[in-house]
Amino acid sequence: MNTRAGVVFAGVTALSLMGTSVPAGAQELSEHAVRSFMEYAWSLTPQQFSKPDGTVILIDKTKKAEVEVPLDVAREVIKAGRLSAHAQICDLRDDQVLNHRALMRREDAKKKWTQQNMVYISQLHLTTVMLLTGRIKLVEKEGDKEVVVDEKKSSAQTCSDEQRKKVKEMIAAYVAASPPPPSVAATQPPAAGAPVATGSTSVTETTINKK
Repeated sequence: MNTRAGVVFAGVTALSLMGTSVPAGAQELSEHAVRSFMEYAWSLTPQQFSKPDGTVILIDKTKKAEVEVPLDVAREVIKAGRLSAHAQICDLRDDQVLNHRALMRREDAKKKWTQQNMVYISQLHLTTVMLLTGRIKLVEKEGDKEVVVDEKKSSAQTCSDEQRKKVKEMIAAYVAASPPPPSVAATQPPAAGAPVATGSTSVTETTINKK
């Protein structure tokens, strides 16, 4: 475990929240750990992604550098994924969805990402959630590392009422500090210089389909 799998395991440990009072994002991941998360997210990124409106986004797997996002952005996505993971552990499914959508609105408001970038951002978020909830297994085969998605239930993790309340408050703060959903933005004039979210926030997490 002295390779990337070990780095990711250490990163998952650093991202742990249950049983602590450490705010999300206070424990920083190393550059190596972030790149490892990014690598696993890339390996699970499908060659095509279907949006709810039927639009198909093709991912060119030969142009990894163009689809991935910078390290600092990836770190923020992983932090958001950390919050979503703990919402899932605490059975706060609605809050988990709100947290993911807020992340996507934040990135969409930057007006700098392609649709492929947005799919990768969503995939990195999902990969973080799956790592923290035990849905991803890291398997060694003759020295190589393979990412395996475990469709079984994740290992039992507990969440106290105090932890559930804390996670809910943290997500509420994250959502409140994010651009409003399009439906809200459409009814309220934006403040001067404020970013407005657009339709690409419809890129959501779905079952991974590798082709």
